[in-house]
Order: sequence, then C-alpha cells, then structure tokens
Amino acid sequence: MLPLTMMSAGERVAVKKVNGKPEVRQFLENLGFVPGSNVCLVAKNGGNVIVNVKESRVAISSGMANKILV
Repeated sequence: MLPLTMMSAGERVAVKKVNGKPEVRQFLENLGFVPGSNVCLVAKNGGNVIVNVKESRVAISSGMANKILV
C-alpha cells in the first residue's frame, strides 16, 4: 500500500485504507474516500492534490492525501 500522493497523474487506483484521527477519516469518507472505491489522480499542484472520486472532482491537501492508502 502506498499513499495517494505517490501515484502519477491520470492513474486510476482503488482505496485500500484511510488513516488518521476519527474526525479526519470521517471527513475523507464523506468525500467518498472509502475502502474499495476507485479514484483517479488528476493533478498535483504545489501542496494540493486534485482527485476524481465518485464522479466528482475534489481538491485536498497533500497531508490529507497521505492518509489515503491505495
């Protein structure tokens, strides 16, 4: 398992696990980052990551993206 930030732009992967404090995990799960869901890394811009998840485009910080293991 690798953090989402290690993926290349355009790569489609499945979420394996979400780490972090319970409130952080809940926030990410509400955005659609649940184990088994497919995500596609769109771009990395500075400290942010843009991801397609559940037919939506979401921007999260690289710190948050490091908690998502794929």
